[in-house]
Amino acid sequence: MSQELAPDVALKVQKGIRKTEDRLVLLIQAALDKPASYGDLEESQFRNLVRVADTTESPEVIKNFLRYQVGRDKKWGRGQESLAETIVLDIGQKGKGGKILEWAKEIAEEASAPKALDDIWIELIRRYLGYGARYLKYLNSQNENSSKNSVKAKR
Repeated sequence: MSQELAPDVALKVQKGIRKTEDRLVLLIQAALDKPASYGDLEESQFRNLVRVADTTESPEVIKNFLRYQVGRDKKWGRGQESLAETIVLDIGQKGKGGKILEWAKEIAEEASAPKALDDIWIELIRRYLGYGARYLKYLNSQNENSSKNSVKAKR
């Protein structure tokens, strides 16, 4: 965290982040479980988004990169129901909410660390996207297996 916190406060923040992990996993899995909301998205494309998140402290930079990807390719989906828009909405924007931002606010409040909000928010975003990369790998492997099985069944 870029914000220096007292050890007891830092411990509360880390505990709050760990307590939020299940919600993050379920949130990104729900987004990825709607294959109609995106195209043939590859793990490498999702990992690129994770890399951007790992190299910035700005949620807006992450959303900007995602929107750039949408402009280049239909693999992230298009429109309000797209995977890309779901991720942008989940991340949130100050003054406009978003589940991840709301959870970051809860953690900051519970830990009495309001100045650490931005650091908590970016950490939650990074975890959310990381869990998404893992889950997409799983989904794509399941799709590969079902494709192979359908080819075998046709023989």
